[in-house]
Amino acid sequence: MSAAVPLAHADAAITAGSKSFAAAARLFDPATRRSAVLLYAWCRHCDDVIDGQVLGHGALLSRTSAADRLARLEDLTRRALAGEPMAEPAFQALQAVATAHAIPDHLPFDHLAGFRLDVEERTYRTLDDLLVYCYGVAGVVGLMMAHVMGVRGGTPEGDDTLHRACDLGLAFQLTNIARDLVEDAAAGRCYLPLAWLEEAGVPRREVAATRHRPALARLAARLVAAAEPYYASAEVGVGRLPYRSAWAVATALRVYRQIGTKVVAAGPDAWVGRISTSKADKLGHVAAGAAMALAARRLKRRPRDPALWTRPA
Repeated sequence: MSAAVPLAHADAAITAGSKSFAAAARLFDPATRRSAVLLYAWCRHCDDVIDGQVLGHGALLSRTSAADRLARLEDLTRRALAGEPMAEPAFQALQAVATAHAIPDHLPFDHLAGFRLDVEERTYRTLDDLLVYCYGVAGVVGLMMAHVMGVRGGTPEGDDTLHRACDLGLAFQLTNIARDLVEDAAAGRCYLPLAWLEEAGVPRREVAATRHRPALARLAARLVAAAEPYYASAEVGVGRLPYRSAWAVATALRVYRQIGTKVVAAGPDAWVGRISTSKADKLGHVAAGAAMALAARRLKRRPRDPALWTRPA
């Protein structure tokens, strides 16, 4: 099958599935953008298959369990990474980007392991427990994207830059969780640390209840605050990327950081509608991202905070 087919599929997936990432991806140089959208297409496909959705929206009835769907994703991923001919565009996309950028095989499987935590309906007692989940579903995506942008481990700076890429994924996921607390609870999922819920006096099964919105707003603000040192760490990594890549990543960082800021500012009304950034906001972040990409070069040697959660070796 022509390489144009998975690319067309990937372009459609990122345009429909994430306007924020689509806007930032346009700032990459053409070759990097191609690989970024191919990787996005596989990640989006896996997420949708586990949730029974299409491009992150709605819910579909399925004759197979989530565990069976995950097993099939693992099998197809294994075959794609082994170089077998693939019929599905999402796995053609994974195969193409993994081959082009020597993405270690364990990273796609680390991503699927994150989805396994959802399939098993895991709960998380502490923030560190939650960050293990955030690593699987988002931090590892940062690592794969770093490979796409030319980052390699094996040197002190390369290893540190990979940590920063993972940190950005963690920050994104913490922000997503804060924004989607009520939506997730309505779907039977709760990512808030159980210890936090107990301190706030919010029963896990009542997170979506309107009467708990003031407490929920305080918990969301706590998540956004927890994300901040990971955003700050990621800025250092931005300064080590090629400029076009740094510009794209800085723009995405600013967009997601603002989502967290909006969640906190909205307080108990944060879940009246889904918080997002406007087109005007995104254009502003594109301009400011260009400046951030330049300014970040002055941060390149700032050491990473040893108190931050660190990805598995």
